[in-house]
Amino acid sequence: MDDLWGRLRVRAVPLLAAGATVAAGLGVRAGLGGDVAKYAGDALYTVLVYALVVLVAPRVRPGRAAVVAAGLSWAVELFQITGVPDELGRRSGLARLVLGSTFNPPDLFWYLVGAAFAALVHRVLRTAKAAWTARAARTARRTAAPGAA
Repeated sequence: MDDLWGRLRVRAVPLLAAGATVAAGLGVRAGLGGDVAKYAGDALYTVLVYALVVLVAPRVRPGRAAVVAAGLSWAVELFQITGVPDELGRRSGLARLVLGSTFNPPDLFWYLVGAAFAALVHRVLRTAKAAWTARAARTARRTAAPGAA
């Protein structure tokens, strides 16, 4: 049972990040317009892919997760050249959200921005967790052995 809780706990942060990213994307779409909303949406798309990569592989390093997320985002964008995503999007709103419709070269840049941002946040969180864990271990040693330095 402890193992199950450990696995769930480790996946809670990327799951919450994915939810927050979807909410941010909907907020950007509702509150902003034009190119700002479009390119913020592109970056957030990759942040969502990044969160899903970490959800599936919680021990993945930030750099590797960024490469995978950007690569998947680029693959979807390049797939749009075929016209297949546009055709699927006409039949399914979900397909349109996931696959988009029309190839747009600047999107490739904004996917990199989203991947870099997600990797930076991930790295900061990992560093903070390591520092907190080390601090807790020092406190536990001092508490367990009074008088020890």
